[in-house]
Amino acid sequence: MKEALLKVENLRAGIDGKEILRGLNLTVHPGEVHAIMGPNGSGKSTFGGVLAGDPRFSVESGSATFHGTDLFGLSPEDRSHEGLFLSFQYPVEIPGVTMVNFMRAAVNAKRKYFGQEPMGAADFLKMMRQKRAIVELDNKLASRSVNEGFSGGEKKRNEIFQMAVLEPRLAILDETDSGLDIDALRIVAAGVNALKTNDNATIVITHYQRLLDYIKPDFVHILYKGQIVHSGGPELALELEEKGYDWIKQQHQS
Repeated sequence: MKEALLKVENLRAGIDGKEILRGLNLTVHPGEVHAIMGPNGSGKSTFGGVLAGDPRFSVESGSATFHGTDLFGLSPEDRSHEGLFLSFQYPVEIPGVTMVNFMRAAVNAKRKYFGQEPMGAADFLKMMRQKRAIVELDNKLASRSVNEGFSGGEKKRNEIFQMAVLEPRLAILDETDSGLDIDALRIVAAGVNALKTNDNATIVITHYQRLLDYIKPDFVHILYKGQIVHSGGPELALELEEKGYDWIKQQHQS
């Protein structure tokens, strides 16, 4: 088996002095898709934010290595350059900054990090056309300011488009299905599936089984009170859909 892409051990982290993650362990190998499910307040979005370097969260103890590198020793931008991508549950609007300029700046910042020459305008626009097709993103949207005036589905599609351009080693999708109708869900999931390779991996954070009908996980983990309390195959998501989270709460009452 290949070396772990992400290895998280006994991670404890929180916000404003409140502990949210309470000894979380997770190992992800290249080529794998992991789904993390759990009730509200269990720490799912916190986990994604901590890995990405969101400054609102503080790491109290534990470790996270990303392709052998101490993840917590890297700044948020260097984590991105090294290949970690977080798709936000609620993507922000950036008025006055076009998608073309935004993504070209991101790509060339990554190239500079690795000592490469910046990508020229013609080559970048050609790549954008290719990547746009993956998520059926309209050219007019790609020319507008980042997410400004976009519908919920367009914002999520735009997130996967950014993922396609940046080609991360590990993509963390934080409730990408939130607020999507069935057509937008299909397009977003198709984009995620098209970008999967044997060398990258995906962590899908979701409440619902419906996204996992489109993005097939290799492993499903249930996060509860800051810990992964159950892990299994895709059948675990189906069991959650049938039983809800009450059975998890009953088993782990404190």
